[in-house]
Amino acid sequence: MVRVEDLTMVYDEKAGPVLDKVSLSVSEGDIHGIIGRSGAGKSTLVRCLNRLVVPTSGRIEVSGHDITTLSPGATLRSARRDIGMIFQHFSLMSSRTAAGNIALPLEIAGVPKEEIRKRIPVLLDLVGLSNKADAYPVELSGGQKQRVGIARALALDPKVLLSDEATSALDPETTEQILSLLKDINRRLGLTIILITHEMDVVRAIASHVTVLEHGRVVESGPTFDVFAFPKSPVARSFLSSIVAHELPPQVAARLQPEPSGETAPVIRIIFTGDAAEEPVIADLAVKFGIRASILHGRIDYIDERPLGILTLLLPEVGDRLPAVLAHLSSLGLHGEVIGHAVRSSAAGTRRAAS
Repeated sequence: MVRVEDLTMVYDEKAGPVLDKVSLSVSEGDIHGIIGRSGAGKSTLVRCLNRLVVPTSGRIEVSGHDITTLSPGATLRSARRDIGMIFQHFSLMSSRTAAGNIALPLEIAGVPKEEIRKRIPVLLDLVGLSNKADAYPVELSGGQKQRVGIARALALDPKVLLSDEATSALDPETTEQILSLLKDINRRLGLTIILITHEMDVVRAIASHVTVLEHGRVVESGPTFDVFAFPKSPVARSFLSSIVAHELPPQVAARLQPEPSGETAPVIRIIFTGDAAEEPVIADLAVKFGIRASILHGRIDYIDERPLGILTLLLPEVGDRLPAVLAHLSSLGLHGEVIGHAVRSSAAGTRRAAS
């Protein structure tokens, strides 16, 4: 549905590219999250996707049309009808009611008044605002305003819906409601949605795929579950630190050292996915290898309705059985890796006593 190839955007030659050869693909019916820190190029990318700005180079195909080659005029306006847009701060006209705001793109497109009159109630019902047709923006809550914005974005039956930080101005409860609405719209209409966000929680909640931007470049892209389970870039791991236990707390990370010594034991990270998340790993290691593992950090979450668990263990006295332990974890469908070495609890206690 959307294909971006080598997209580059330069505003100032001295400052360098804001987008640098960005490529990504969004399949029909997907919810695709694009995430990055402030300055990563997210806002510029979304302006290119709806051709509010003309990129310096590269191609953007939306529903089979290369919109980067279209000249301003009727052809570009027609192509834009396939792209709906919802905004962070709603962008509603204060002088118009909810129904009037939703009608605006239809009026601009020259849709007959009778057709507009029939379409408005359908859109209001779709976003759960059937009783707010005559309400003005000042009379609506933040969540209700965003629902009006979503209905307005859907007015022309777009094939792609762009969401530019649509939940950033909302409280957590309202954010959850809006995300649930977007997921429902995606399911009912088969609508392709591209979420521009800096919130990994938003991606976790509804996105099937995610692309991570940093300094205008794509540093990681793929199915959301795969990126969450096995992030390849420091940027992705940083974003995930509050959601998935890839990053250790500072107090635990401070204990790690890269090489073993006489007082250390290996620290392993185990990643559980799917049915393997229910394996009794610690008990299994105790029975099979006689190892008393110490839990340093861990968490289980659900990503795209699939369980993902990450557990960090200290394995004292494992000795030369470590390769056998890792092979056993692999046989259970678990990913295990040594991430460092840490002082054993008994050695740490001896040090504290001596001091």
